[in-house]
Amino acid sequence: MTIAQAFSESALPLFGTDEAPLPPQQTHSVAPMQPSYLKDHRQRLRERFLQAGPKSVPDYELLELVLFRAVPRHDVKPLARKLIETFGDFNRVISAPASRLQSVPGVGTMVILELKIVEASAQRLSRAKILRRPVLTCWDSLLDYCHTNMAHRETEHFRVLFLDCKNTLLADEDQGHGTVDHVPVYPREVVKRALELNASALILVHNHPSGDPTPSAADVAMTEKMVNAAEALGLTIHDHLVIGREAEFSFRSAGYL
Repeated sequence: MTIAQAFSESALPLFGTDEAPLPPQQTHSVAPMQPSYLKDHRQRLRERFLQAGPKSVPDYELLELVLFRAVPRHDVKPLARKLIETFGDFNRVISAPASRLQSVPGVGTMVILELKIVEASAQRLSRAKILRRPVLTCWDSLLDYCHTNMAHRETEHFRVLFLDCKNTLLADEDQGHGTVDHVPVYPREVVKRALELNASALILVHNHPSGDPTPSAADVAMTEKMVNAAEALGLTIHDHLVIGREAEFSFRSAGYL
């Protein structure tokens, strides 16, 4: 046999090992044959996604692609549609807490695992765009990162981006979470943490689960307290961002800072 014969090219199936194995309790039984129309649907959907790109598939079909590995040999379209119906869109599905996902019939451990892998991947990709770079020179990437991490949370979260003297990101830390319309913030703890990290500047970020990023009177008052606490120790607050579902509010752009 020649080298050319040994390594001759042959057509390989798309995502040939994409099906998750059956749960252990099912491995000794004969699995039902997948209906041909389901197999063809999966193949057509994958090919369309690869050839035409992500914009060629709506949210529920993109979710189907994610669910294929978690739910082998079954039609996942009804589950994908139910998840979209329950949570609103693709982003809110993958960002939903595991406890809420479990309340949807048909969602088990493998489905939650696949969704959370996608969520973690999106967060890491967006974070990579701002790591080791001066944050103020990649502001759009920073906004994308904040939206990816916070826009679809169901309760308010408050986080702080700690920057060094060159405005490079030192740390991104969740300082607390609260209810649907309130999160407790402790300026003394924030500036204490800044000193521990030897930070020179801060960017404050919190989300509004309602989707409307307009700051409340409490948001404005808290920001004033944070500015006073930071200035007393020589720290700069570059901005306070309120993240909504589709947009954000910048305290600096609005003239509050």
